[in-house]
Amino acid sequence: MMLVAIITVLASFLTASTALHPVPLEWEVVSRRAHDPAAFTQGLAFDREGRLFESTGQWGRSTLREVDPLEGTVLRSRALPDEYFGEGLASVDDELVQLTWKAGLARRYDADTFALVGSHRYDGEGWGLCYDGDRLVMSDGSDTLTFRDAQSFEVLGTVSVTIDGSPLARLNELECDGDSIWANVWMTDSIVRIDPADGRVDGMLDLRGIIEPHPALSASEAVLNGIAYDAATDTFLVTGKDWPELIEIRVGEPGGARP
Repeated sequence: MMLVAIITVLASFLTASTALHPVPLEWEVVSRRAHDPAAFTQGLAFDREGRLFESTGQWGRSTLREVDPLEGTVLRSRALPDEYFGEGLASVDDELVQLTWKAGLARRYDADTFALVGSHRYDGEGWGLCYDGDRLVMSDGSDTLTFRDAQSFEVLGTVSVTIDGSPLARLNELECDGDSIWANVWMTDSIVRIDPADGRVDGMLDLRGIIEPHPALSASEAVLNGIAYDAATDTFLVTGKDWPELIEIRVGEPGGARP
């Protein structure tokens, strides 16, 4: 009986340990679409009507845009004041919330008119932002994700993101999809899938080779950054800073199942 108990405990431990390792997710390109090669993409998000919005960065040329999701053309654009460097973007009901990098300011817009309807102050840097249908999730370049009230922007809690038990920093652009948070890892061609309950990375997308030649070969900052889930097609649009393409991909678990 003692041997059976030991084997049972060991099996449970091994199962739990194995579960810590992120699953290497499969992906395939569904379509390639045009993208403004001068758009320093910092945030990408669909709203509930299927409109695609983009936040672009750089001092003196940051913008909020609506982009045709099929053609990649810019349908309308609003420039940010020169003192703001645009960052992450989230669609919240009929509004858009856009982070700034170092100004500690989130700007709220009417999604239909791009009129500025409010703003929120926060501490630290702003990197990525997404909306899970209940709360906002924000990254700041560290391994910490901050959960915020979608209306007041008040902090509701935080979680440290780990991979194989170690902190994973440089979390950048975010996308909320059901019970998961997806994050671009800055300066890599990797996107991780995060369990918001405990911060554990439970899936990884290795997107090396998704674009050739890689824009970062000629401009070091032209890295993967931008992911938006399209509920209508169950696919993701991904792009990068100053990339000439929006790339639609379908993601699945090993064996082809949807995550």
